[in-house]
Amino acid sequence: MGKDCIVIGSGFSSLSAACYLAKDGFNVTLFEKNDSVGGRASQFTKDGFTFDMGPSWYWMPDIFDKFFSDFNKQTSDYYQLDKLDPAYKIFFADDIITIGDTMEKICEEFERVEKGSSIALKKFIDKAQENYDIAINKIVLRPGLSPLELVTKETILKVDQFFKTISSQVRKSFKNPKLVSTLEFPVLFLGAKPSNTPSFYNFMNFADFGLGTWHPKGGMYQVIKAMQQLAQELGVTIHTNSAIDNINVEHGQVKGVSCNGKFHRADMVISGADYHHTEQLLEDKFRQYSASYWDKKVFAPSSLLFYIGFDTKLKNVEHHNLFFDTDFELHAQEIYDDPKWPTSPLFYANFPSVTDATMAPENNEAGFFLVPIATNLTDTQELRDQYFDMIMDRFEQRTGQKIRNNIIFKETFCVKDFIERYNSYKGNAYGMANTLTQTAFLRPNLKSKKVKNLYFTGQLTVPGPGVPPALISGKLVSELIRTNN
Repeated sequence: MGKDCIVIGSGFSSLSAACYLAKDGFNVTLFEKNDSVGGRASQFTKDGFTFDMGPSWYWMPDIFDKFFSDFNKQTSDYYQLDKLDPAYKIFFADDIITIGDTMEKICEEFERVEKGSSIALKKFIDKAQENYDIAINKIVLRPGLSPLELVTKETILKVDQFFKTISSQVRKSFKNPKLVSTLEFPVLFLGAKPSNTPSFYNFMNFADFGLGTWHPKGGMYQVIKAMQQLAQELGVTIHTNSAIDNINVEHGQVKGVSCNGKFHRADMVISGADYHHTEQLLEDKFRQYSASYWDKKVFAPSSLLFYIGFDTKLKNVEHHNLFFDTDFELHAQEIYDDPKWPTSPLFYANFPSVTDATMAPENNEAGFFLVPIATNLTDTQELRDQYFDMIMDRFEQRTGQKIRNNIIFKETFCVKDFIERYNSYKGNAYGMANTLTQTAFLRPNLKSKKVKNLYFTGQLTVPGPGVPPALISGKLVSELIRTNN
């Protein structure tokens, strides 16, 4: 009979770990504190409108394919996937850059902005593709146990790229500030400033331009539903409305968890919940990382989000829209260097109903707006309203339309909600940034150093923030458990 595993949380990494462990013959029970699975990849529905509350970009389709193929499945067994064209628009103060679904279209757009830039772009993306192959096939599949994991014949040849930054590499090849911003944008998914992110991570540019932007019909939550179905097909038991009160340890070994006043025995516990929060479920002596350790770490931003139902179709927008019509550098400083509510923030607007009619009633539009902000900020309704007016003014100006009178409803989500709903450390939205000193073995461990058979997965451990890394994190922790049992 297989050993009993308890998985805490039901985001991408937790569901991934649960599936792999069940496949390996473990008896897996998953506990989720909220009333539905998904963790930060939750779904919000109202009056016929559907919103992804968390991730909305489907990048690196090969990682999703590999996950399902590990169970002799395909993504098409669970959801329909469409490639977006255009992938997204970037609104600047005096121009709009449109990123198409092929390198040919993207090169044409770069040439429109700056003559001759497509030659540099092709070279840049070729190098990014080389790094993508190394990252995905070599580095991210390592469990972060040793610095030697980073040493391969391929990485030795690129060691300088770990000590240079994305920002310096981009600016060496491109002078036009709009093209620079376009190429620096993808590393924001890694949760750090381009000037603090190793240039090796330019593989995100290949993920963007080379592999494209996709959309699962019905939204990103369809992937969560697919993973939930797969987990249950594999025999995983899932409990919602089940917040963990504490992790029980005896003689330095995990014995189970207490949930809603009841003890649940287990041979091992894996937490995909917020790492810092998980350690608060342990007695002090069993915690690996101190309060000062967490406080010194560079965290990815939090977010101010607005989920809006519109009673009309909007003009001049695509599925994904980035508003870079203000100072990129200033906003980054106000997130990382001098944390405060931003003076004039960049923001992102998502209208899935532009390409997917299932996301909103006929002739209506579902939209969510995201403003990246520093973690741990004071969060009041007055501030939320102030920033809503600020970004609506700019959105209406840039897209040439008045939309406030077309709002049926508006829901907001910010720092306090990240803390309350997800037990998120300081209200972070994306975990810990992938800076040089927070890469691979320098991130919090998958395996507890103080409690036997206690493991962690998700965006605060390896490989890092983002949906594809979360899928991989679940696989890495399951492999670690299998080799130790």
